[in-house]
Amino acid sequence: MIIMQLNGISKSFGAEEILSNIKLEIKDKDRIAIVGRNGAGKSTLLKIMANEMTYDEGELFKPKDLTIGYLSQHTGLESNNTIWDEMLQVFEPLLIQEKELRKLENKMAQAINLKEEDYEKLLNEYDKLQQAFEESGGYRYEADIKAVLTGLNFQDYNDQTPINELSGGQKTRLALGKLLLTKPALLILDEPTNHLDIETLAWLENYLISYPGAVTIVSHDRYFLDKTVSMVYEISRHKTKKYHGTYSNYLQQKALNYEQDLKEFEKQQTEIKKMEDFIQRNIVRASTTKRAQSRRKQLEKMEKLDRPLGDEASASMTFQINKRSGNDVLKIEQLSFKYEGESEPLFNDLTLHINRGESIALVGPNGIGKTTLLKTIIGKLEQTTGNIQLGTNVQIGYYDQEQANLHSSKTVLNELWDEYPHINEKDIRTVLGNFLFSGDDVLKPVHSLSGGEKARLALAKLRMQKANLLVLDEPTNHLDIDSKEVLEAALIDFPGTIIFVSHDRYFINKIADQVVEMQKDGVTVYLGDYDYYMEKKQEEQELENLQKAEEPSDKTNDKKLSYKEEKKLQSEQRKRDRKIAKLEETIEELELELSSLEEKMTQPEVYEDHEKALEYTNKTNEVKKEIEQLMEEWSELQEE
Repeated sequence: MIIMQLNGISKSFGAEEILSNIKLEIKDKDRIAIVGRNGAGKSTLLKIMANEMTYDEGELFKPKDLTIGYLSQHTGLESNNTIWDEMLQVFEPLLIQEKELRKLENKMAQAINLKEEDYEKLLNEYDKLQQAFEESGGYRYEADIKAVLTGLNFQDYNDQTPINELSGGQKTRLALGKLLLTKPALLILDEPTNHLDIETLAWLENYLISYPGAVTIVSHDRYFLDKTVSMVYEISRHKTKKYHGTYSNYLQQKALNYEQDLKEFEKQQTEIKKMEDFIQRNIVRASTTKRAQSRRKQLEKMEKLDRPLGDEASASMTFQINKRSGNDVLKIEQLSFKYEGESEPLFNDLTLHINRGESIALVGPNGIGKTTLLKTIIGKLEQTTGNIQLGTNVQIGYYDQEQANLHSSKTVLNELWDEYPHINEKDIRTVLGNFLFSGDDVLKPVHSLSGGEKARLALAKLRMQKANLLVLDEPTNHLDIDSKEVLEAALIDFPGTIIFVSHDRYFINKIADQVVEMQKDGVTVYLGDYDYYMEKKQEEQELENLQKAEEPSDKTNDKKLSYKEEKKLQSEQRKRDRKIAKLEETIEELELELSSLEEKMTQPEVYEDHEKALEYTNKTNEVKKEIEQLMEEWSELQEE
């Protein structure tokens, strides 16, 4: 069932056109990504869909009773309530019902003197209210709140903590949590992965996969999009184009479409040239003029194809070095750091050796001290104990996620030129042009730039340093997907050493040859990319579960089981093993089916046929849900 339809929506801000003739359709179980460059109009479109902004032309259709939940990029809960009380507000109608139930229970307890018919009436009223309460989730709302708070990494917080004591990132996560608990029919999320660590991202992915309504997402996290969506709308040059399948499918299909369109255009151009040559040679000859005139009419009636538009302009990033460092780039020995006034160190006993040419991703939960470690390495903060030793000829270039090294009062041009006054203006402008600052853009004040523009300017400054050790703190924040891909290509070709913090799992996979997981007391090094790191973590978890299972459950009771009890336990274990094997077989079959469905969704005969596309999308969602349910059952059996 269609729950929202946009036909010919256009929006301008003054003379600047943002959206033009936008067409978009959402059905009740859709998982949609809206992608495009920074400034393409993605957030504007979401605001129009959420009724937060008006549009200039077109029509937006939706049922009157459609419930919409909208999370903007910069949403943060501002409240004097505690965490728990704020989440409880979502369930206000249930709380009222619960109070009514308690009142009826008290009446029933004191109904000794009531007539039988009055007591019967009271019982009926109670049964009806209890049934309505149960159907509305009255017996599980507390569990739902706890599950969402745990998933969003609030399990270690006292739920009576006042919200106004939390950080901006924590308030943003709480705003997301409150929205998820409302369970609207249409969930509209603008950059929901901001301020989430990797573990929380994985939880949110699973939550959205099994979400009962429709979901529309704007995100620059490609790994997240691949996991959650089955349809992509691209906004480019003010218009939308629809693609079926995951984000990776969209990239493949887009490239394939461009190649096919270009071939068709070139084929027609060859045909037009032949016809024009024929007309020119034969129009003046009496014997062939009729044929030439016929060709001319044919040519006039021909529907001319436009040359397909390729991708919009991309940045051109390269990072070079002044000189090569020694083989030993950085040695960190038994490092600890404690903020003044804190009783416990943020991290302790951290030892790490980095060699030339290595690319190391630092991962770990929010608050473990990743940014603090980077600032300690560059000398911005001083360690409490331990040593940091830089190798021979090591020059550090630092990218700060807060862009604190930019001067808000300067122009874009002077931001670079003031630091490199010996370089002529033309060369400075060339560097800025490579980072998509051209013409009058270089005269803009830094404070007027968007987050993405500031990120590109900070990267341009980093490029000018020609450092051989790049220390990068969340370098992909604020960058659109295209700029991320350009940055990835530049860092892959970088001849020096890289140590970086990022929550972008796709970026980690591309750049890292080692993943270093920070813990409170040290680090664990994994010699591979993010996917390898996750595989090893899973193996470690399975090994830990196995060891726990082998430990005696009750060390204080060494009594041997009777023969019958032992046989019964063995029988139950065999049943579980058979059930686990059967589940694994079924899950494998479903995963093959899912892979086949997703492949078919990229075929023209499917995605060009609306009914077929809908049928395959529904099938894909059903199979994903079934896999999710079976995996839960499998996990429960493994725990047993």
